[in-house]
Amino acid sequence: MTQQNDNTETGSLLGQSVKYSNHYDPSLLYPIERKQKRLELGIESSIPFDGADVWNAYELSWLNRSGLPQVAIGSFSFAASTRCIVESKSLKLYLNSLNQKRFESMNDFAACIQKDISEAIGDKMQVNLSPLDDYPDFEIRKVNGKLIDNLDVNIADYQYDASLLQVTNADTSVSETLYSNLMKSNCLITNQPDWATVIIEYTGSPLCKSSLLRYLVSFRTHNEFHEQCVERVYMDIMQACKPEKLTVYARYTRRGGLDINPWRSNCKKTINNCRLVRQ
Repeated sequence: MTQQNDNTETGSLLGQSVKYSNHYDPSLLYPIERKQKRLELGIESSIPFDGADVWNAYELSWLNRSGLPQVAIGSFSFAASTRCIVESKSLKLYLNSLNQKRFESMNDFAACIQKDISEAIGDKMQVNLSPLDDYPDFEIRKVNGKLIDNLDVNIADYQYDASLLQVTNADTSVSETLYSNLMKSNCLITNQPDWATVIIEYTGSPLCKSSLLRYLVSFRTHNEFHEQCVERVYMDIMQACKPEKLTVYARYTRRGGLDINPWRSNCKKTINNCRLVRQ
């Protein structure tokens, strides 16, 4: 089992030059505890939301018992309640270490991945695999909501700023879905850009759309992992606007054969894993 560590840099392979292994090696998996970043958000004990981190893997391959390469698309789901996330580069290296390993079936391959990652993070996660010609959920969809990116706003500062969030009328209540394709943050370790569409579904006092857009753009130079950014958006909106219901869902673009799609909600138990146009 991989050693768990509070420090996101110590022991991580992010930002380091490494060789891909041809030999199966679950020790490559590197867990990162959620606790420290959640403490920054004022989350000290039980988390105030449900949700999951849904990873889609497009470069899965293994050998069948006759040595013939097999391929599939995978969906990996980590509940928001898990103590750790798995560092993305370590997952890529681990998945590639399976390329030359033989399995009796796709189910055996999936079971191996689920066992190894679950042991690495210290919690059970879910793995679902499908052949490339049988993946109905991966049709490209459109967001069912109101795009806020075309608002006429002036922006001069690109530093994260939660104080930008405002409501327009605290005495009224609406239910609506707003989204933006302009979300950009940067990897906490490597500073590489991470691009996403962010979907905000809520019931409560109307969010000021221009303030929401400025707020999302303020992440442009911010350094955090995907999951941490989504939790920050959720907590900031909840604190500033106090909606009765809130779901924040980000669909990040693919890197290294993986896309990461975290969602957090106080009113949903599940969410559709629907691929967007940039994915």
